Amino acid sequence: MFIRCAFFEGKVRPGQEKTFHEFVSEKLVPLWTQFPGAEEVRVLSQKESDTESPHYAMVLSIKYPSMAAIERALASDVRFKSRDVTGELIKMFDGRIFHTVFDLRHDVKLAD
Repeated sequence: MFIRCAFFEGKVRPGQEKTFHEFVSEKLVPLWTQFPGAEEVRVLSQKESDTESPHYAMVLSIKYPSMAAIERALASDVRFKSRDVTGELIKMFDGRIFHTVFDLRHDVKLAD
C-alpha cells in the first residue's frame, strides 16, 4: 500500500478559514474520491503542534494499492480537473504545497 500526501504548508488567510474548509469539502473532496485506484481519502486539518513551524493548514492523504495506481490517478482527467479547482483554493492560502508518497509499512487496526 502507498499513501500520497499533499502538504499545504502555511496558513489560510485570516478570515477565510471557514470558506477554505467548506470549499475543500464541497468542491475538492468529491473530485479526490473519484481518483482511479484511490482506496481511502483523508483530509487533515492541523489543530495543534509541539512546534510553531512548520504549520500545515491541511494535509490530503490518499491511499492506493500500488505505485501503478498512483501513476494512473496522476494521469487521469479528474486529477487535472482537481488541479484547476485547487487553483481557486490557493487564493485563500499563503504558503507552499508539496507532495510525498509514503510506503505504508504497518496498518494496524485496534479493537474498540
